[in-house]
Amino acid sequence: MKLSVCVDAVYMGKPIEEAVRKVKEAGLDTIEFWTWEDKDVELLEKLHNEGIRIAAFCTGFISLVEEGEREKYIESLKKTIETAKRLGCRVLISQTGQELPISREKQHKSMVEGLKACVPYLEESGITLVVEPLNTRVDHAGYYLSSSDEAAEIMKEVGSPYVKMLFDIYHQQIMEGDLIRRIKEYIPYIGHFHAAGNPGRHELYQSEVDYGKVFAAIQETGYEGCVGLEYFPLDDPEKGLAFAKKLTD
Repeated sequence: MKLSVCVDAVYMGKPIEEAVRKVKEAGLDTIEFWTWEDKDVELLEKLHNEGIRIAAFCTGFISLVEEGEREKYIESLKKTIETAKRLGCRVLISQTGQELPISREKQHKSMVEGLKACVPYLEESGITLVVEPLNTRVDHAGYYLSSSDEAAEIMKEVGSPYVKMLFDIYHQQIMEGDLIRRIKEYIPYIGHFHAAGNPGRHELYQSEVDYGKVFAAIQETGYEGCVGLEYFPLDDPEKGLAFAKKLTD
């Protein structure tokens, strides 16, 4: 497994070039970010060509649970795939949208059908789409998907290696706990991880979660993807990066 630094969080408000310089000084070479349409894609492409790996970034924030939004979602995904190709990025992150005032069964079905419709574009590009459960107790009230259990069921129903879940350790600690068992059980359906301390969403050493044990469990599964450091530092960012790096050395 490899660490990726979410520059939109760890270096919030800093220019990309400055953030990348700080990441490199910390001995890391992989970044991720949230949205791409507000970024200088040519600059990102230049950084990629100079050796910075771009692990992941988000698709457009369009609902998957609302059937009427499906075509808009797919068109946004197609544009995002083209940008990902330019940046050598092999993972795209998707949210699901807010829960609608209709049955969860209908929303679940809409998500499965929508993701199945995305598969041909993902297969053609060789890019994996990871769907992210979020916590609804602290940060994302009203969001549809908060359970890794349901996310795994969705991945099974979609049935494609190009559609997986993003297992965010911070969010799932809040919603479910039982992290290591779930990670080991669901690893075939996990395409990316995020990590942050809980409570507070700060550095990994400011957490009730024993990240040494959680990272060891991830490595034991043979996972070869990235763990994105997506937190808001209280201390100098380099201190938190050094701590995370030590856990994986």
